[in-house]
Amino acid sequence: MPIYEIFIDGKPRKIELTKTGEKSFTVKTDGKSLSVELTADKLNLEKAFPIKINEKTYHIELPKIDWAKLFPVKVEETTFKAEVKTFTKKPVLTAFEPTPLAPTRKAMAAKQVQVVEGTTTAPMTGKILSVKVKKGDRVELGQVVCVLEAMKMENEITAPKAGTIREMYVSEGSSVSEGEPLFIVD
Repeated sequence: MPIYEIFIDGKPRKIELTKTGEKSFTVKTDGKSLSVELTADKLNLEKAFPIKINEKTYHIELPKIDWAKLFPVKVEETTFKAEVKTFTKKPVLTAFEPTPLAPTRKAMAAKQVQVVEGTTTAPMTGKILSVKVKKGDRVELGQVVCVLEAMKMENEITAPKAGTIREMYVSEGSSVSEGEPLFIVD
């Protein structure tokens, strides 16, 4: 749910948008929630378009918007000066796993691995979603070996060269830190 800090004729407003349908939104501002619907079939948001707010239709006109400057917004016959100051994402509560007080044997072993040629390390902190190979498997240069989830994105980790998987230090579901060894290819 994006939150925008905007100024309308110099007065600050925080606007929170929540998409409720293909062309509909809930807009929360000043403690009030409004149902907004873009009613035109084809929208050109840099010209003119109708919107419906709580069942009442308004005609809106916008010029080409320069986000760094004030820009006019015409609603029916009234023109306002608008400026978008910030755009943020609303914080989302997420569950977390507590960190053990003492490192596990596997974590200690992984951290003590000497990074040698053919070792692939985690490019960022995350969680291993899937492992595509096992120790002893033959791999080609660029072959996907595992998938690392970080910041809600899936990142394919590939073999740095053709060879055999000599060691695998991760399994599905394991958490890794940036720089931690994942596997070694001979």
